[in-house]
This record gives sequence, structure tokens and C-alpha cells, in this order.
Amino acid sequence: MKKKILYWSPFISNVGTVKSTLNSAIAYSRYSLRDNNVGIINVCGEWDEYEDEIKKNNLNLIKLNFSYLKYLPKKGYIQSRISYFLIFILSFFPLIKLLNKQKPDYLIIHLITSLPLLINYFLKPKSKVILRISGLPKLNFLRKIFWMITTKKIFKITCPSIELINDLKNRNFLIEKKLIFLPDAIINVKKFVNLKYKTVEKKTDRKFLLSVGRLTPQKNFKYLIYEISNFFESNKNYDLYIIGEGEQKKELQNLINKKKLNDRVYLIDYTANVYSYMKNASIYVLSSLWEDPGFVIIEAALCNLPIISSNCSNGPKEFLLNGDAGKLFENNKKGALSRALEDHSENFLKKVKAKKNTLKYTNFRHFKKLDSIIS
Repeated sequence: MKKKILYWSPFISNVGTVKSTLNSAIAYSRYSLRDNNVGIINVCGEWDEYEDEIKKNNLNLIKLNFSYLKYLPKKGYIQSRISYFLIFILSFFPLIKLLNKQKPDYLIIHLITSLPLLINYFLKPKSKVILRISGLPKLNFLRKIFWMITTKKIFKITCPSIELINDLKNRNFLIEKKLIFLPDAIINVKKFVNLKYKTVEKKTDRKFLLSVGRLTPQKNFKYLIYEISNFFESNKNYDLYIIGEGEQKKELQNLINKKKLNDRVYLIDYTANVYSYMKNASIYVLSSLWEDPGFVIIEAALCNLPIISSNCSNGPKEFLLNGDAGKLFENNKKGALSRALEDHSENFLKKVKAKKNTLKYTNFRHFKKLDSIIS
């Protein structure tokens, strides 16, 4: 039976959820045999730059409002919260109108979820809501009460790791039977094949370590730079490349200057093609305070890149099989990362196990699991 499925995932800057949302929608449209009607809600113009790719994959891009993304403040915690609040206010009535008009069978919500949760609870549209949770949510008392009440009226809650599901069960504020493990759609095999062989311009003749992500406190790049500084004292044959954009860029560059690492640590602007860097790097380093499970370590594993990761929640340990598929160090502990780098040695079996584990994160596997939830 043909179904209409809409994705709600408004954002103000490129994050992993953008890729997972787009890949999920593409996968469901491409692999379903039922000729489903799949669309992405373009809340404030955030999906404009993806319009060609969306249309090429037979998806609908549904405009909710005028394109005001460029006018929203984006840098800094307070500014981003102001933007989220404005999106909430400006989308309230247009979203109600859209749901009443489109009448989707399923509404899959990813970011700024408070608005569709609120509408679903009080106005009871016919759409079944699927909430995606990525990372253990930070809950104050009021937010916890809000989630306890509004999630009673939704269809399912998907999580990208078993560890996250167990953590949520232990908190006892969500209905346990609604929680479902759904690995994100991270790997587009065709795109990987097309991008991995593109060349990268190395900064020096030295080998390089690689880390990728938004330049935010979550990624813990300040800790990474301090640890790399110690590692470089006895290892002169490596550089560090950090790829990403974000609110901490100036702060991180100042730290690099202070540690006199300008010729060893390089901040590289965001690129859609991280595979080419991963194919040329020596080690991938994940220093995050939390991930779920961390898109980049899955992409690194696909590229046969050895991985050294913090043992943070809620996913790197799970993906790396508690150290059997990569090296883990104690999260945010002084000296832990530099020692892990010193102790690193190539382990073919670990790389094979990590690459095998990437299979559950392909677009097709994601489709099969999501289709079983919807069907």
C-alpha cells in the first residue's frame, strides 16, 4: 500500500543529521517497491542547497515558509537558541496548515522536535509521528515532563545505538515499547566510490592524523590539540588535520598559535568529501565528549583507516566492539589520548572488524529496518 512520508529536520548549520535525513529519505524512495510519496519539509530555506539532489532522487521538497535562514544568527550557543526559537514561532501555524493539507501517513522528526510533538499532542493530526533521538538528551525538569507527556501520543522512537536505548530505558521517562534500534543511513556506497579517489593537497610531506566535525565543545578539539602537542614532542613525522567549521574556530586557532603548532596542526574548512582525506590519512582520531555513534568513525572504518576514539557515550564503544575494532582511550582524561597514539600499532583484524560493522549503516540496510517499522 502506497504511503506518504514527510521528514521534518530543520537546521541552521551542517551537522550529521542533515546527511542522515537526506540519505534516509533517498533510501526509502529508491528501494521501496510501493512507489511511496516521500518529501522533506523545507522550513526556512535550509534545504535550498540540496534541491537538485532532492529532486534528482524523486523526492518532494515542500516549502513551509519563505527562505529566512540567511537572516538567522548561527554562531554561539545563545545565538543558535534564538534561531531555534524563531523557527518554532514562525513555523507553528504553517506546519499545522501543511499537515492538514498534505495528510502524510508518517511524519519523521529529527531536529527542533518540540514543535511537531506539541502539535501532534494537542491537535491530533492523522499522521503517525516517528521521533529520532540521537545522543542522550539533556533534560531539565520541564523538558523531561514535556517529553513524558507528548511522546505518549507518537508512534515510535528510533535510536541509532543500543547503548542509547538502554540509557533511555534506565531513565524511565519514555515508553519502553516505543524504543527501536534504527542505525542511521550514513553510507551511500555509490557516492563513496566516486569520491574516495579524489586527491587531496597535503600541507607537508609528513603523514597526517585526521579528525572531522563541527568546531564545537562536544567534539573536544581543544583537548585533542593539547594531547597532540604532547605526542608531537617525540613524534616528528606526523601532522594533524581538523576538518570542520563552527563557533570555536577562532578559539582553536588561537590555541594552535599559542602552542606554536601552526606548521603541524591545520584547521581545514568543511568539505563534503571527507573520504579523500580518510584514504590518505594514517589514523583517525575521535576526541568527542559524546557521539551516537559518530558518523565519521563509520566513514573512517569504510576507508580502512585505523581508529583511535574516546570511550564516550552513546555509540563509539558499541561500533568499535569495545576495543576489538579500534583503540579506545578514557574520555577527556589528561594524557590518555597521547598515550593511545604512542601505543598505536597497525592491526589488520581490527580494521576488518570495523569495516564489517559499517554494513548496518548503509542506505539499503537503513531502508530495510525503517520499512519494517512502518510496515
